[in-house]
Amino acid sequence: TGVLGFLGGMDIPLIHRFNKGYEEGAKAVNPNIRVVTNYVGVTDHAWNNPGKGRELALSQIEKGADVIFTAAGNSGLGAFDAVEQFGMNADGQANRFVIGVDSNQNMVKPGFVLTSMVKRVDNAVYDAVKEVLEGKFQGGFHVFGLDKDGVAYALDEFNRPLVSPEVLERVEAAKAKIIAGDIKVTDAMAN
Repeated sequence: TGVLGFLGGMDIPLIHRFNKGYEEGAKAVNPNIRVVTNYVGVTDHAWNNPGKGRELALSQIEKGADVIFTAAGNSGLGAFDAVEQFGMNADGQANRFVIGVDSNQNMVKPGFVLTSMVKRVDNAVYDAVKEVLEGKFQGGFHVFGLDKDGVAYALDEFNRPLVSPEVLERVEAAKAKIIAGDIKVTDAMAN
């Protein structure tokens, strides 16, 4: 449709980081794409309000969004319900999709979850413990990005039929270019 949705928990720099990467990635594929952005609230309750998340996601769908990326904690689950509400077409494919966050949420609504942006805390902890045991650990701020498998996308039996080999190849090529520094991703927290 040329329209995507982004559902954030709160309008804060950390969540802007998710939105910025999503928007830049989408515009790399289609420079004319539009991202409709909403935030659930301004207090910590914004992270646990699936009803409001569903309401905002439905509003984004009404504005043409066919894929909604959530970075809203439990509120994001409302977007899962919203896309499911639009059902599947005659070919059995969802009419609208959601992208999960933080952990693999592909199994929450099989067929409606395009993928999930996964924080690979397991890899970060493993590397830190390994460095401690080897006597090499340095205190300070450690960043685990794509280059250290600190973030990833989820691909499994629940969403594999939704992602063609050609799309997967393009995603992996973009990932390699980001790691190599050939594609620059704006850090919304640095601005």
